[in-house]
Amino acid sequence: NCGDIELTLDGAAAPQAVASFLQLAEKNYWVDAPCHRLTTSESLKVLQCGDPTGTGSGSPGYGFGVENAPADGVYPRGTLAMARTGDPVQGNGGQFFLVYGDSTLVDPDGYTVFGTVTSGLDIVDKIAAVGVAPGGSSPEDGIPAAPISILSVAVTEKKA
Repeated sequence: NCGDIELTLDGAAAPQAVASFLQLAEKNYWVDAPCHRLTTSESLKVLQCGDPTGTGSGSPGYGFGVENAPADGVYPRGTLAMARTGDPVQGNGGQFFLVYGDSTLVDPDGYTVFGTVTSGLDIVDKIAAVGVAPGGSSPEDGIPAAPISILSVAVTEKKA
């Protein structure tokens, strides 16, 4: 609802995540889904989306394991990665995050990197600049103060 954000998916590096993303896009899983979490700390700068319930606990009803996680826990600006539960074997589902500032996520299992933001990161920057809505558990982690929702997802296949 704030403009187009374009992503390039990497099916060679993360085949399960890309297959899941494409399937959910085809089923309009994310239509009208709010991006429910913004983090603005020094070490973690992400906008999390992909839960149609907007609560952070929604799931497509299946899960899959972590793939293509950086060994050093570094997620550069523009990274597209899967959010997950604490289960590294079946914890990935439909939620994902856009990294708008170089971030470090210290987790022995990591988070699946399955693409990059190729345009529209300025939109995420604007949302992040407004910050987290008051009333959350932390002033650096919660619902974005500037609401952003996914209105539609269009997939274009890139020919080699």
